[in-house]
Amino acid sequence: MVTISTKTPLIFISFCILLFSIIDQTLVESKKFKCTSNIQQCKSIVEYISPNTTTITTIQSLFNVENLTDILGVNNLPLSTPSTYTVQSRQPIKIPISCLCSNGTGKSNKVPVYKIVKDDGLYHIAFEIFSGLIVFQEIQEANNISDANKILVGQELWIPLPCSCDEVDGERVVHYGFVVPPRSTVAGIAAQYNTTQDVLLRLNDLASANDLKAEDVIDVPLKACASSISENSPDYPLLVSNGTYALTAQGCVRCKCDAANNYTLQCEPSQFNSSVQRNCSPLQCQGSGSLFIGNSTSSGCDRATCSYSGYNRNGTILTTLEQSTCPAPGQGNNASKFNFNIWRMSFIIIAFHLMLFCIQFT
Repeated sequence: MVTISTKTPLIFISFCILLFSIIDQTLVESKKFKCTSNIQQCKSIVEYISPNTTTITTIQSLFNVENLTDILGVNNLPLSTPSTYTVQSRQPIKIPISCLCSNGTGKSNKVPVYKIVKDDGLYHIAFEIFSGLIVFQEIQEANNISDANKILVGQELWIPLPCSCDEVDGERVVHYGFVVPPRSTVAGIAAQYNTTQDVLLRLNDLASANDLKAEDVIDVPLKACASSISENSPDYPLLVSNGTYALTAQGCVRCKCDAANNYTLQCEPSQFNSSVQRNCSPLQCQGSGSLFIGNSTSSGCDRATCSYSGYNRNGTILTTLEQSTCPAPGQGNNASKFNFNIWRMSFIIIAFHLMLFCIQFT
């Protein structure tokens, strides 16, 4: 411990205070993500690393996630996962959040809200309870707290988590607040999440790959599956990233994204539980016979697929019957016919040359 004598010059004391202030500000790294989109509000994901062993419902409560199925979906956990599912200490888990763009920055839309308990401090809340997803100065600013040392038990604080709604290179994505593990590289993260080093450097204002630091929260854009959901549907645009799923249409429909299906959203009845299913409108495509959402039928090269296209606010589920038909006679086989003709012509030319060769030596 450093003891300052009463004889210590005032100028030295002032210098020390200024120096500590500069050091403190240097150590503070903002977690803000750029967000200039006209969409203003969207779904985003942030990674939470639990400081201790807990349950998935405790984390749900901490982040004010309304439906447990939303957490199960972004972590690709089965719908049958119990509420007592254990999350181990230091185990990463993805948290879905609603993101709001304002003044060029994305922040979680007034959630989560944390209630102060005895012995809490802003640093403890930011660094330990929320595992460094934000810095305490951002909590202080978001809640208009003039003195960080003066907070009250029972006081509710908005925790402004970083997020974004921006398109990346003209494509809609799900922005993921990713906590950088030790010994990670920009190239490794880019390869893991199917993006590029250039995109990661640009989104996170990194001058070079050497500027990446362990425990930083960086913006990683996740490619989402394309869908035919109507712009008038309350869940538009339903962005589901690769390897995840989401329940929509008031829990009646389960949509999943898989790169193996060419990043096309695959939707089907959720069959979440019987009580939900009883409240679901018919999931059958009109004029399709017995086709339901997610089903398809084929006859030869004719194919019909029943696709989910949104829902109305009264709960009516919308479907689209997508059909592909056989090529008209004389069409669709032109390429194979062309290739066959080339093969036949080549055979004739080779045979002609062989015949000339034989005549030459007879």
